[in-house]
Amino acid sequence: AAMVLFDNFFDFGGGLHFLTRYAHVLFGVTWIGLLYFFNFVQVPSFAEMEAAARSEALRKITKRALWWFRWAAMLTFLSGLLMWAIGGSDYKPSTSSGLSITLGSILGITMAANVWMVIWPNQRINIGSAEAVAAGGEADSAAPGAAKAAGRASRVNAFFSIPMAFFMVFTSHFAPAFGNDEGKAGGGAVVVWIIFLVVFLVAELSALGKLPGGLDSPFCVQILDDHKKVIIAGLVVTAVLYFIGWELAIGS
Repeated sequence: AAMVLFDNFFDFGGGLHFLTRYAHVLFGVTWIGLLYFFNFVQVPSFAEMEAAARSEALRKITKRALWWFRWAAMLTFLSGLLMWAIGGSDYKPSTSSGLSITLGSILGITMAANVWMVIWPNQRINIGSAEAVAAGGEADSAAPGAAKAAGRASRVNAFFSIPMAFFMVFTSHFAPAFGNDEGKAGGGAVVVWIIFLVVFLVAELSALGKLPGGLDSPFCVQILDDHKKVIIAGLVVTAVLYFIGWELAIGS
C-alpha cells in the first residue's frame, strides 16, 4: 500500500499541507527565537558592555545570528504563503477562524517586511561601520542612526510577535468554538478590525519614525524603549483583541 503521507498529497489537510505547516513552525521558531534573543538578551547586554567588547560581539555574534534570522524570516513567510495557497480558500474572512488567520498573517508579513526592508539594511550599515573601525578605519557617521532604526523595527516585531503567535495557534485550536459558518463573525469582526488597525498602524508607523517625534515618538519612548514593556503591551493587546473582539463582540 502507498504511504498515507502521499494520499491526497496536494489537498488541504494532505501530506504537503502538513509538511509545509511543520516547516512553517520550524522556521518560525528559529526566527522568533532569534528575535527574542536580540531584544531580550543582546540589547540589554550590549548596554552594559564596553565599546570594544560590544563591537566584537556585533561583528562575530550578531552578524552570524542575523544571517539565520533573516533567512528564517524569509522561509517562514514562504512556507506560510504555500500553506495559504493550499488551503487559504477554506478560511473565509467573515468567519472566526478566517478572521484570526488574517490578523496573524498581516502581523507575520509585516514582521518579515520589517526584517528585510528595515532591520537588515540598517544593521548592515552598523556592522560595516564596526568592521571598518576594527580594521583601523573610520566609523560610518550613519551607523548610530541606522542602529536606532533597526532597533525600533526589531522591538515592534517583538511586540507584534505576541498577538501574531496567539492568532496563528488560535485559528485552528479555539477560534472554531465561536462558529465558522459563513458570516458568523458578523458585526463583531468590525470591532476586531477597529482595535487591530489602530494598534497596528500606531505601532508600525511609530517604529518607522513616521509619526510626530520620529523614532522618539511617544509610543517608541514609552513602549519600545523597554523590552519588558514590549512584552506586557503585547500580552495586553492580545487579551483585549480576544476578550473584547471574540468573547464580547463575536461570541455575543
